[in-house]
Amino acid sequence: MEPIRAIYPGTFDPLTNGHLDLISRGAKIVDELVVAILRNSDKGTPLFSVPEREEMIREATRDFGNVRVATFDGLLVEFAREQKAKAVLRGIRAISDYEYEFQMAMMNRKLDPELETLFMMPAEKYTYVSSRLIKGVFNLGGDVSALVPPNVVERLKQKVPGKRK
Repeated sequence: MEPIRAIYPGTFDPLTNGHLDLISRGAKIVDELVVAILRNSDKGTPLFSVPEREEMIREATRDFGNVRVATFDGLLVEFAREQKAKAVLRGIRAISDYEYEFQMAMMNRKLDPELETLFMMPAEKYTYVSSRLIKGVFNLGGDVSALVPPNVVERLKQKVPGKRK
């Protein structure tokens, strides 16, 4: 039987513990999970370069035997075909996420009826966490150490001089 491979796409700018929670749990239900960093996002100018994000994710997931990091641009369904993925893993924190993700899942299904979407909710303690909020709180001097992996805290300190937390 062919292994079940899923794609967990996102910008991961930066990786949060919410992302890591979904990676950990998703990796338990598929044979291989590809964490796929979108190279050309419409989310504005990223804080971290794609290679920096790749390195942070690899560091944070190095103990997972079935997690791989890749990058892509263009249509997710095309990338999924190239990777021979059967599913896309998406996190849902709130109703607003669901509305957006539902539309994307339906479009992906239209483009590739064989590609399934798996919706997962992060652990309750991370339901409010987003990369955007992490950057904003850190920039204002807030402590984000409970919300991102330790290697990300260190990278934030390097990227945003003068911030101690």
